[in-house]
Amino acid sequence: MKLSNTTAQNSFKYGWLLSRIFPYIKPYMFRIICGFIVAIPLGLLDGVTAFALKPYMDYVVGKQDWVFHLLGHEFTLSWQLFAFIIPFGVIAFAGFQGVLRYLNDYISAWTSQRITNDVKMDLFHKLIYMDPQFFDENTSGIIISRYMSDPQTASAGIVDQIKTITTSVFGALGLIAVMLYSSWKLALIGVMVLGIAFIPVALIRKRIKAASNKNMVIGGNITTNINETYSGNKVMAAYELQQRQENYFRDQIWESFRVNMSLTKRAAWMSPLMYVIASCGIAIVLGYGTHLITSGQMTAGAFASFVTSLLLLYKPVKTLGNTLTSIQNIFVAMGRVFELFDLKPEITDRKDAIEMKGLNDKIEFKNVYFEYLPDHPVLKDLNLTVRKNETLAIVGNSGGGKSTLVNLIPRFYDIKSGSITFDGIDIRDFSINSLRHNIAMVFQDNFLFSGTIRENIMMGNPEATEAELEQAIESAHLQEMIAELPDGLETLLGERGLTLSGGQRQRVAIARAMIKNTPIVILDEATSALDNKSEAIVQKALDNLIQNKTVFVIAHRLSTIKNADRIAVITEGELVELGNHEELMSIENGQYRALYEMQFKKQEALV
Repeated sequence: MKLSNTTAQNSFKYGWLLSRIFPYIKPYMFRIICGFIVAIPLGLLDGVTAFALKPYMDYVVGKQDWVFHLLGHEFTLSWQLFAFIIPFGVIAFAGFQGVLRYLNDYISAWTSQRITNDVKMDLFHKLIYMDPQFFDENTSGIIISRYMSDPQTASAGIVDQIKTITTSVFGALGLIAVMLYSSWKLALIGVMVLGIAFIPVALIRKRIKAASNKNMVIGGNITTNINETYSGNKVMAAYELQQRQENYFRDQIWESFRVNMSLTKRAAWMSPLMYVIASCGIAIVLGYGTHLITSGQMTAGAFASFVTSLLLLYKPVKTLGNTLTSIQNIFVAMGRVFELFDLKPEITDRKDAIEMKGLNDKIEFKNVYFEYLPDHPVLKDLNLTVRKNETLAIVGNSGGGKSTLVNLIPRFYDIKSGSITFDGIDIRDFSINSLRHNIAMVFQDNFLFSGTIRENIMMGNPEATEAELEQAIESAHLQEMIAELPDGLETLLGERGLTLSGGQRQRVAIARAMIKNTPIVILDEATSALDNKSEAIVQKALDNLIQNKTVFVIAHRLSTIKNADRIAVITEGELVELGNHEELMSIENGQYRALYEMQFKKQEALV
C-alpha cells in the first residue's frame, strides 16, 4: 500500500476516531479528569472581574453603602470598605487563577506526552513487522512523516485541545451567567450575535482536510530528499547533482507555501468577519443598553458589568473557533494514524502455523510463479530441488530473478502460485519466526546498526556465549581488525557501519550469520562489491560459514561458482540449466557456457 495515496477518509467520523483513540486515553483518565476539573474553575474565573464591576460602579463610584439582610439581621458594608476589598479580591483571584493555569498546563503536557509515546510505540511495533514490499513501495520520508509526525499531531493535540475547549466553554458560560445576571434581555442579543459569528468555523473544515493531506505528502517528500542527500552524498558529489537536489527541495518548499497560503486565503476572512459580526452585536447592545439605563430598567454598574462580560466573552468564543479549526487538523492526523493501524502485512502466520525444527532432507521449488507487479512475472514455472548440505550457485544475467529466488525462501515475499517446501512441508505452514530462525543471510551491502561491533555480531544470537562469540570472530577472520581498534569489540560504529571498509563490514556480517548457526545459509552477491584482496579474506570467512550447511549463493566470482555442488542458471525468470561446472560447460551453445565466455573466463585469466 502506498501511503502517499491515502487521504484520511475517516477524518470527519469524529465518534469513530474518538472511539479508536480512547484506549490510549483510558489509562490516564484520572489525570485527564483532574485536568478538566482544574479547567472548569479556570474558565469560570474569567467572569470574576466583570462581575466585580457591578458593585464597584454601583457602590464605590456611586458612593453608596450596601445594605443587605441575612438570617433576619440587617448588615451594612460601606462604599469605602468596598473600594478596599474589590481590588485586592481581583488580585487574589488572579493569583489563584495562575496556580490553576500552571496545574492545568502541567497535567495536560504530561498526559499528552504519555499518550503520544504509547501511540508511537504501537505504531513502530506495526512498522517493524511490515513486509519488505511495504518498504519497497514507500519512501523513507513518507514513512517517517506518517509514523512520527502524525501521531504527535493526533495524540498530543487531542488532550490539549479538549482542555482548551473545556476552559473556553466554562469561561463563556461564566461570562454568560454574569450577562444574564446583569440583563437577560441584553444577554439574549449578545449570545445570539456571538453564535452567528461562530458559523464560519464550520465552513472551513474540508479545506483544512485537503490542505493537511497535501502537506503530509509534501513533508514526506522533503524528508525523503534530505535522507537521499545524506545517503547518496558521494553520488551527488561525483555526478554534480547538488543543483538537482536543491531545485527539488526548493520546489517542495514552495509547493508547501502555496498549499498553506491557499488555505490561509480561504480561512483568513473568518477572523475579520467574526470581528464585524461581534462589533454589530456590541453596537446593538450599546444602543439598547442606553435605553434600559435611561428608562431606569438597568443601573450603570450592571451595564458596565454586562459590556465587560460581552467583550471578555469574545475571547473564549474566538479561542473556541480557532480550537475547533485546529481540532479538524488533529482529526485528519488521527484518520491517517488509524489508517496505519489498520494496515495488514501481506506476509502473516497461518492460524495453525507449526514450528520449524531444522532441515532434514531437502528444499523443493515446485511450479513457482512470482510477480512484483500484476501480470509481470519475475519467476515462471520454476522447479528446483536442493538437498541438505548442498551448495547451489545461482547465476544469470542481471534482472533475471536470482535475488528474487533467494528472497522467497525466508518469505520476504510470497509466491503467486506453486509451492516451496522444506522436507515436504510448505514454508507457509511454518511460523515466520521459526522459518527465519533457521536461515542466515549475508547480503551484498550488509546493514550494520548504530552501536558496537559486539552488539552487531550478537544480533545473530543474543544468547550466544563468549566462547561462541570468539569462535565466530575467528571464523570470520576479524581478530586482526578488532585488535587494531582502540576499543576492540566495543568500538562504536557510525550509522550503517560506514566507519568500516566494505570488506570489514562484510566480515562483521558473516560473523553475525555465523553466530546464528543455522542449517540454511543464503549469500546474495556477498563478495561482488569487494576488491580482490578483500574478497580473498571474505571468501575464507564464507568458506567457514557454509561448512555443513545448505547454501544458496548468488555469485559473479568464478571461484565461488566452481566450488558449488551444482549451478542453477536463471534467465528471464526461468531455470534454463542445472548441473556442475563441467556438466554445464559441455552443453553446446549453453547459457552457462556463454556467461563463462563473457564474464568468468576473464577472471580466470586474471587469477
